[in-house]
Amino acid sequence: MKSVKTILKAGSALLVAGMVFFAACKKNDSTASATEDVSYGQEQAQLEKTSDDVQTIGDQAYESMDGKLSTYRTAATTLSSCATITKDTVNGIITVNFGTVDCRCNDLNYRRGEVIIHYTGRYLATGSVHTITFSNYFVNDNQLTGSKTVTNAGTNASGQIYWNVSVNDSILLANNAGIISWTATRTRTLTSSTPITYSITGGGSLTRANGVVVTHTITSPLIITAGCAWIEQGTVADTLSNGKTAILDYGNGVCDALATVTYNGHTYNITLRR
Repeated sequence: MKSVKTILKAGSALLVAGMVFFAACKKNDSTASATEDVSYGQEQAQLEKTSDDVQTIGDQAYESMDGKLSTYRTAATTLSSCATITKDTVNGIITVNFGTVDCRCNDLNYRRGEVIIHYTGRYLATGSVHTITFSNYFVNDNQLTGSKTVTNAGTNASGQIYWNVSVNDSILLANNAGIISWTATRTRTLTSSTPITYSITGGGSLTRANGVVVTHTITSPLIITAGCAWIEQGTVADTLSNGKTAILDYGNGVCDALATVTYNGHTYNITLRR
């Protein structure tokens, strides 16, 4: 690899800026062009995981017998909860309140604000509908807004419970970094109860913080495990504004922040956000 001194001698200030910008997004790929922005993969993963988490929060809140969430407790002890749960059984409303000060949950994310669930029945009951909204709800200082509707569709051919999900969410990024939003449809299937693991399929449209729209289709189911801060496995085909397709790959089932984007014949390593 050429030294910075050599590059400066070549007089290409633009190339230097591009290399610095992509240092955090690209590793071990000396042939990839430094002019291609693949950070949409980070934005998409952030929305996907943050939005999916609230379904688990709603499920656990409905089933809670002690007024605490079974997964989203404090990191220090399993006896303490980051949230208080209020159930209005007359009107079918559950409020999960993380408070006004950040609480560090045991998935290492900081939360504050409220997740509000309007329900017609148990999350596990066929035909039940849960509509989820938010009130000043933040994860790591990023505010989640919008709504999602979750309908229990019964069991599939393998006997697994699954839900049809309609999503219209946005994240107001911390430090005035912009807004990312999406509309999407998802099928969420419970594949394991120990640990709680979901398989996610579907597609949708993502509007990036820079205003560019990316459409996407999950080509290999996303695997999400309660308690992991990131999506652990699966692939997504993204159609970019130039009409080309990129593949976002979350890996092989390890709970880590690593993923890759393959585009235009090159593979970029990216670090997922929380």
